[in-house]
Amino acid sequence: MKATELESKRFDKALDEILDLFNNLESDEPIIKYNDEVLVYIEKAKKKYGEDVVHEKVNTVVGEMLSWLDLEGVDLEDNEEEEREEG
Repeated sequence: MKATELESKRFDKALDEILDLFNNLESDEPIIKYNDEVLVYIEKAKKKYGEDVVHEKVNTVVGEMLSWLDLEGVDLEDNEEEEREEG
């Protein structure tokens, strides 16, 4: 592909910007850290039943389990501010 000098400079600048954005991404940590055994079960279930079914089942089970906990009065925004202050 041939490019003029101007096009080449624009491409270099855009590439530098993309690399800068990539390098400044925050790490995406999972909400729940499953152990290796559970991850194997999940992968096997996804292969056998499909991702959508497994996602639905896991969400149902986790949602039900969390409904047993007393979470009244917990403010997520306060927790996010504390995490930002610590980090």
